[in-house]
Amino acid sequence: MRPSARMQKKQWVIQPADKRRAQLAKSLKVSPLLAQVLINRGVTDARAGGVFLRPKLTELISPERMPGVETAVRRVKQAIRNKEKIAVYGDYDVDGITGVSILVAILRLLGAEVDYYIPHRIDEGYGLNEEAVRLLAESGTKLLITVDCGITAFSSAELAEHLGLELIITDHHQPCSELPKTAAIVHPAMEKSYANQDSSGSMVAFKLAWAIANEFNAGQKLGAPLREFMINATSLAAMGTVADIMDLRGENRVLTMYGLKALPECGLCGVQALIESAGLTGQGLDSFHIGFRLAPMLNAAGRMGHARLAVELLTSDSRIRSVQIAEYLKEQNGQRQQCERKIFKQACEMIQEQGLSGPDRKSIVLASEYWHTGVIGIVASRIVDKYYRPTIMINTGVPKRNKGCLEDPAADGTAQGSARSIAGFDILSAISACSEHLASFGGHKMAAGITIKTGKIAQFAADFEAYAKQNLGENEMVAELHIDAETPLSEFRKEVVTELQMLGPFGQGNPEPIFATKGVRLSSPPRACGAKGGHLQLAITDGTASIRCIGFWFGKLEKKLLEHEFFNVAYQPQINTYDGNSNVQLVLADIRFE
Repeated sequence: MRPSARMQKKQWVIQPADKRRAQLAKSLKVSPLLAQVLINRGVTDARAGGVFLRPKLTELISPERMPGVETAVRRVKQAIRNKEKIAVYGDYDVDGITGVSILVAILRLLGAEVDYYIPHRIDEGYGLNEEAVRLLAESGTKLLITVDCGITAFSSAELAEHLGLELIITDHHQPCSELPKTAAIVHPAMEKSYANQDSSGSMVAFKLAWAIANEFNAGQKLGAPLREFMINATSLAAMGTVADIMDLRGENRVLTMYGLKALPECGLCGVQALIESAGLTGQGLDSFHIGFRLAPMLNAAGRMGHARLAVELLTSDSRIRSVQIAEYLKEQNGQRQQCERKIFKQACEMIQEQGLSGPDRKSIVLASEYWHTGVIGIVASRIVDKYYRPTIMINTGVPKRNKGCLEDPAADGTAQGSARSIAGFDILSAISACSEHLASFGGHKMAAGITIKTGKIAQFAADFEAYAKQNLGENEMVAELHIDAETPLSEFRKEVVTELQMLGPFGQGNPEPIFATKGVRLSSPPRACGAKGGHLQLAITDGTASIRCIGFWFGKLEKKLLEHEFFNVAYQPQINTYDGNSNVQLVLADIRFE
């Protein structure tokens, strides 16, 4: 569980006990508590429960069934045999980086002449841009393969054709009614019957790589080099899938589970260097380690510098070079964290000064020339966490790279912004409704990006607030905490808590379960802990059992807990191992006082 820095009031939504859970628990030979969580996740019968708890690699969808993959494989095979120069072009986030690395690695393994291109986040922005297409054509590229982008790149596709450069698009973003002119499009949405419409960009690239490996393999089973590569590729695709917050059910769950299992022993020296640099060597890795330890380091390359370095890391066969890059990315991530904290503090001060957190406000739009474009999206997410309002953070300056987060004012008056939303509010529709003020925009329901002339920011903010007031009710402005079951503390025996880990890997669509117990009291006094006393250790009892708890960022409630005899808690149970001893511990998600 990610520790939360907010003490925001949350509305508890507790799932009622389902009458089917006893039979499901009996059929699966698991605890009723685990069966209840499965039902909450939409798994209601024993067959589906068995697949969910014990997925097999054979449940991955055949790569040849991915829409467009056969046409793409034929063109790639032709390029390899004719020794045509191939370039793989991908997005600068972890999903794009890992997908590009997968395709570059398989093509190199098969003897292709291949290079890769990652656009600069600030200078070039998202997507397949025309200047890059020209540069690649001039360098002699004959076949260009995109990863995690390109499905709406109409003008760039036309330019590629004009320059004699054939294009294969692999993407997972929403396509338009019309499609770019290409040699092939590999995309799950090209066929509505395709079972995994929630494939990540790296998953699509993984399927193309797998199909290419099958095409060049002599027998029915992959030979040793190709098989070893595909095992390594599951780890890369799992990293992209988790980092891009894809639904971790169905095929994505299968891939992520096996990719995580393979990750500690991954044969790619760049991955091992990354794990070592993050201090994760010698332990099992889960989706939390990807989402909050490894992915931020890879993302830091694109946020603070250039993401091309991250692809070099994941495709390098040099142990020394890999260690150098991994340590550099660790340093870059540290700078990103420092920059993020500074911007977040400034943003919170601005919110208070401008009265944007008042009960009459429905949105937050902030702008500054001193904010790093590569970091404002993360800060917007933190603002949403703290104030629970749709938020847009705008940088009005031109970045001075490697100079922290201070930036020079934009000479041309063009600003870039990142938007993040709350549940139930389509932020892309909101931005679209105010688009008369924008130079460009794009994204989806929960996150988007904009470019805008600085002189139009104030009117855009006013119109955005007006739209939010019309489309957000008071009940939608309170964050919900979804709780899987209300249960006595005695349910959490060590074997039951261990069994609950079978539900992982956790993420979008399959969150780590949260439980609640009402009417508990202290069985030992609370104690503030942590560097600044921000966290809280305590033990609670409900009369059925007594369990120790840790509350990250709950330090301010120490006095209030002593003033109340009874209170309610929401938490995530875990096994805490210290000094060779293992005990059940509850990680607090919320405390409510009657």
